[in-house]
Amino acid sequence: MENIHSGEALKGIRVVEFGNFIAGPYLTRFLGDFGAEVIKIEVPGQGDPIRKWGSKQEGDKSVWWAAQARNKKCITLNLKTEEGQELARKLCSSADIVVENLRPGSLEKMNLGYESLKELNKKLIMVRISGFGQTGPYKDRAGFGSVGEAMGGLRYVTGFPGKVPPRIGVSIGDTLTALFGALGAVMALFNQVKNKDSEGQEIDVALYESVFAVMENGIGEYYKYGIIKERTGSNLPGVAPSNLYETSDGKWVIVAANSDHLFKRLAVAIGRKEWLENPRFNTHESRGQNQDEIEGLVGEWVKVNPAEKVLALMDEHGIPAGPVYNMEDISRDEHFHERNMIQEIEDKDMGSVHMPGIVPKMSKTPGSIKWSGPSIGENNQEVYQNILGLSIEDYEDLQSKGVI
Repeated sequence: MENIHSGEALKGIRVVEFGNFIAGPYLTRFLGDFGAEVIKIEVPGQGDPIRKWGSKQEGDKSVWWAAQARNKKCITLNLKTEEGQELARKLCSSADIVVENLRPGSLEKMNLGYESLKELNKKLIMVRISGFGQTGPYKDRAGFGSVGEAMGGLRYVTGFPGKVPPRIGVSIGDTLTALFGALGAVMALFNQVKNKDSEGQEIDVALYESVFAVMENGIGEYYKYGIIKERTGSNLPGVAPSNLYETSDGKWVIVAANSDHLFKRLAVAIGRKEWLENPRFNTHESRGQNQDEIEGLVGEWVKVNPAEKVLALMDEHGIPAGPVYNMEDISRDEHFHERNMIQEIEDKDMGSVHMPGIVPKMSKTPGSIKWSGPSIGENNQEVYQNILGLSIEDYEDLQSKGVI
């Protein structure tokens, strides 16, 4: 492991990815953004299905792939062959981190499980992402992020009362799991550096657990008071006014003035100082008890004003508020551009593509986007010959046999 204080937080860290779709590849994308060398293994001739997901024109690859596989080196390898498995083991022997999101037991069948790999590389850190974890009665079940969102409790509280629980709009179960997995990987690296631990460890990250972990006080309230949180639409029960409101020009804004000092600012800002003397509204508790009434009154005021005026007035008085943006709105917002959150990257196949920038912003070891998602097997020669040391003859032989 090289000195990480070299411009990028994870420079010198090698990551091998056995992953498809979202959770595992999003985790490695995050590590790659901060300088890790990510080597992604794909099935020859097929590749990750994300290559074809999302809107695209004929002949184009997916812009999702361009972002998801940015900063990665992509190789092809047939893990169903003994030669392929041996190449994978050799690659993992030089890695700091291995990330996989296959069904539990899949790597073990190919002699690539953690117990096998750590015999070759005792410092290896393996992050294992699955629907239900590597242990427990559900471990062998197939699981996608959507299932994790449902069983972790998130889908149940999403949407409006009496309606079908909707999809959130993005694959939040996958991305939450990826971030927990990345945190685990970095903590394991920190343990090796700070505590001088000479061994690696296995990190078990389940989709349903990652969702459940962000469900705030839901399980505590159930055990303590028997309360089951239900769908409440756009408001937060007992916290008011804090909601979405439609403006006179047909836009939606969120105004969050639920604390006592913020509510006072709101009342002054919109000329309703009498609310401050009204016992139904003048405390946090009373506003919670009369939530529909106070939010209805705020909504009436917002409804006769354009969004620009509402937001300007909230900003002037220091009240948290913001517009509900679509992607076109985001593309026009100077703040996103000023903070470099929309980056334009040149893709060798599609030309210019835009993608989200780097999060978080680090003053000393910032991340960067060096290239967009490679084509299938684009980095085969570099990895197999330069890293694994295969001769040209051996490389071409493996290629002809469909191993790589």
